[in-house]
Amino acid sequence: MTTEIIKQIKETVLNNLPKEARITNVEVEGPEVAIYTQNPKAFFENENLIAKVAFELKKRVNLRTDKSLLLEQDKAEKKIKEIVPIEADIKSIAFNPAFSEVVIESIKPGLVIGKGGETSKRIIIETGWVPSIIRAPTSPSEILAGIRHHLNKYSAERKKILQHTAEQIYKNPPSPNKWIRLTALGSFREVGRSCMMVETQDTRVLLDCGINPANPEEPFPYLDVLRFPIQEIDAIIISHAHLDHGGFLPYLFKLGYRGPVYCTLPTRDLMALLDFDFIDVFVKEGKEAPYSEADVKEMVKHCITREYREVTDIAPDMRLTFHNAAHILGSASVHLHIGEGAHNLVYSADLKYGFTRLFNNIDINYPRMETLILESTYAGKGDMPERQDSEERLVSIIRETVNQGGNVLIPVFAVGRAQEIMLVVEEFYRRGALEAKVFVDGMTKEASAIHTAYPEYLRKGVQRRVLQNDSPFTSELFQLANHKNRQEILDNGGAVILASSGMLTGGASVDYFYRMASNPKNCLLFVGYQAEGSMGKKIQAGVSSIPVVENGKTKSLEIKMRVETVEGFSGHSFRNELLAYLRNVKPRPKRILVNHGDSTVEFSKFIANRFRINTTAMRNLDAIRLR
Repeated sequence: MTTEIIKQIKETVLNNLPKEARITNVEVEGPEVAIYTQNPKAFFENENLIAKVAFELKKRVNLRTDKSLLLEQDKAEKKIKEIVPIEADIKSIAFNPAFSEVVIESIKPGLVIGKGGETSKRIIIETGWVPSIIRAPTSPSEILAGIRHHLNKYSAERKKILQHTAEQIYKNPPSPNKWIRLTALGSFREVGRSCMMVETQDTRVLLDCGINPANPEEPFPYLDVLRFPIQEIDAIIISHAHLDHGGFLPYLFKLGYRGPVYCTLPTRDLMALLDFDFIDVFVKEGKEAPYSEADVKEMVKHCITREYREVTDIAPDMRLTFHNAAHILGSASVHLHIGEGAHNLVYSADLKYGFTRLFNNIDINYPRMETLILESTYAGKGDMPERQDSEERLVSIIRETVNQGGNVLIPVFAVGRAQEIMLVVEEFYRRGALEAKVFVDGMTKEASAIHTAYPEYLRKGVQRRVLQNDSPFTSELFQLANHKNRQEILDNGGAVILASSGMLTGGASVDYFYRMASNPKNCLLFVGYQAEGSMGKKIQAGVSSIPVVENGKTKSLEIKMRVETVEGFSGHSFRNELLAYLRNVKPRPKRILVNHGDSTVEFSKFIANRFRINTTAMRNLDAIRLR
């Protein structure tokens, strides 16, 4: 079915391009437009042609070559290797006939593009294939390689998914927005299982779909209260990859959802990594996971990735824009423009309004904003130590423990906190201020490799090092560990171990803890949030023993190791940072909904009194009319 709006889009393209461009087809793929040509030279000679069409449509426009121009794949690959300088260090070449596209993965993609795009243009002219140039990670990543292979393998199916998505986005013009409603399905008056529904008369969009790994009693969002088939959701938006925001999404694909998932590129890849690991933890514990690897792979096929500050139509009456949230790689705050100016909603998701070694400063400027949904994970905490003091204390504890022959276990979230701590430790090591054996275990290796594939999302200094093949994540300081050599590492002593999960809810960190807990020379060092109900929270609160199951029997494990917490490394904003964010965000919101915290009621009252803004701490299952 071709809608009237899609017909108008195609007519606009044809009316704005000269006959010599020799257009053979115009296709609308999701929120983007693809132009197929038999004369790509016409576009190279007048580079304003694509820009003019993109301006008229207010959409991303992709140039594709007509299939009649495509060189045979083996000949095209040989030609590409002749054209691209060997210094580009090409790692793989894959062809997607459905998109007339050749995917070139390279350590130095700038050399594949060439000065002024000359090299990539030459590839098009001499092979017919349009290069999609992506960066290879500086260290091998099985997950990233698997995702990219999967997307290439199912490119024809992905094209059909995008075309169907376009039909849904550009259905007949929407009804006037008489009402807009938000329903809280998770993360309200709690941390974890973030999920909410934004509805109009025509559209249903889900914001995040996470789990709460620290609460086995109520781990999943309240999706059962939705009184319509899951297939009727028009779109799902994922703010970032952490399990409490995207960890339940594959379950929706298990139920039959086949609509689009909007996220950033790093979020897609990291989300798949964490979801696969989530399944693996269930398998190792002899339990049945709520979804399978096939469901995760289906989810990946339906991901439509967007850049920061790129305005995207996602429904007849909604436009989406992601903004940098500086929380983890690719994390975003979500701006929804609903109707023709009827309402503008900003969902902060998890944000960091403060210093981080990993990311550039958070975005705080929006075109319009009536309602702000604000996270409050650390809103119950007041002043935090200066970052420099936190780093000095972290290194001091490591030195003390190592000097007495003990080992340091730092439970980290594999995505975010692990890389932040690695940057701190590596900085002190380079300055000669720290001598230690540092081991990385669990998912941290894979997550760090994915960071190097997307340096444009990193802080400029880190980005520069990655581009110069001096990635801090592949420093000689960091050695890889796994279940085979864990005991040997501990027996040798003087080791610093970065292992996930960050709240001791599963994974390598729990195994290390069981092995280390009874030795008073060892130290357990918390550097991230510990949710209520997690083993990490209980230990942090001072319990002296933990029940563990060994050979089918439960025994008590005494905790004799030193337990320390160093604040200041979180990817969340502390209370004063949240208040600074509210003082500086523009425009000033008319309503604030506080979520994702244990002290949302108190914090919402404080905000209302301080800023004189209508502020509410909704409960899960509450619904509020935004308009």
